[in-house]
Amino acid sequence: MLDNTDMGILHELSKNSRITMKELGEKVHLTGQAAASRVAKLEDNGVIEGYAIKINQLKLGCFIHAFITIITQSTYHQPYLSFIKTQEQYIINNYKISGDGCYLLECKFPSNELLNQFLEDLNEHANYKLSIVINK
Repeated sequence: MLDNTDMGILHELSKNSRITMKELGEKVHLTGQAAASRVAKLEDNGVIEGYAIKINQLKLGCFIHAFITIITQSTYHQPYLSFIKTQEQYIINNYKISGDGCYLLECKFPSNELLNQFLEDLNEHANYKLSIVINK
């Protein structure tokens, strides 16, 4: 069971996983050494599974942010999943969902032409509904 200090540590690490243990300790009212010990325990117990970076897709030239609801034609999804693995440069997340579709793709594209090519290739494996993000 996690206590309030553990929850505070998780909150601070989710905002900035590169924070020093000394700074983290100050934010949750522990010494840096005690904070480091708590973080190690959270990692050992599998509460913290890893650390990730957040990439600014705009700075990489990907200006089109799209959500694509995937509707597969059959219950055999492997052709779609194999296709998706070849398109990882555009895909941020591929969520398996319930509701209107089978999957929800979150993607970034550098141009309408590449988005269009992706959709044409995708249509060989599944139907889709496209939503473009206007503002975040």
